[in-house]
Amino acid sequence: MPRAVVYTEFGAPEVLRMVEIPSGRPGAGQLRIRIEAAGVNPVDAKLRSGRRASPPIDAPRRAGADGAGVVLEVGDDVDGFRPGLPVTVFDTLGTYADEVVVPAASVVPRPPAVSAVQAAALGVPVGTAYQSLRSLRVGPGDTLLVHGGSGAVGRAAVQYAVLWGARVIATSSDRRAPGVRELGATTVPYGEGLTERVRDAAPEGITVALDCVGTDEAVQTSLDLVADRSRIVTLVRGAEADELGIRAFRGGSPHPLTEREAAWRREAIPVTLGLLAAGAFSVELGPALPLSDAADAQRLVARGTDGKIILLP
Repeated sequence: MPRAVVYTEFGAPEVLRMVEIPSGRPGAGQLRIRIEAAGVNPVDAKLRSGRRASPPIDAPRRAGADGAGVVLEVGDDVDGFRPGLPVTVFDTLGTYADEVVVPAASVVPRPPAVSAVQAAALGVPVGTAYQSLRSLRVGPGDTLLVHGGSGAVGRAAVQYAVLWGARVIATSSDRRAPGVRELGATTVPYGEGLTERVRDAAPEGITVALDCVGTDEAVQTSLDLVADRSRIVTLVRGAEADELGIRAFRGGSPHPLTEREAAWRREAIPVTLGLLAAGAFSVELGPALPLSDAADAQRLVARGTDGKIILLP
């Protein structure tokens, strides 16, 4: 039987356990997918721990939002898919598993040039970065400040902004800075004196800022340097955004995404798959662990590690 990682209570990573599940049948508008790789995101650990709000648990809850694999079965009223087709799965629940049954709207065909591991790394990070920059109208003439340029969201944001004609300044540790510069950004080390270092790196001024880290330093530097506060976004400190007069996309924000913002998050997946296949986008891959080590994977993502953590069924 297929297996899936579930939890029945909020808590530490130890609440995750692997169980056998029945092989589901897709209904109308659904697909059954064999998962070959599942992406591990920080939000997975926040949901499991209860730090990110979610409904009460009244049945075993599956984990994971992103994955990639192969179509096993196509439900009624679904066009463009066939058994055996390589696909990417995103914006769903339960990808820490051998199989999922998901809406076709959460599945995109995967180009042959893109591996399952690469595709599983996309979902949440690229959707967040792409939508944030679209919402901020980043383009030619902009100088974008990305706080946390070496993380998965930060790296995606740097690449989109450069592709769209903006100049990018990105904060990073000295150790991680070379990889961020390879993506086209000018890097500055975070820490005391950040505002002045960014001013020196961008004497023309900063027009837009994306906070992927949530530190006081990141928020204050953005406020100091960006005149138009509607062009400052935090992805981490959403609960404080209204008080600060800036914008937030999730990250604790009380404001849900608009229909247009949600559509941009979906649009990001096929756009980025095409860029990956063409060699015009880079995904940094980190440790790959067996599905049975989901708890260890979430410990790693909470602690922080270089590259995207992947689970392999």
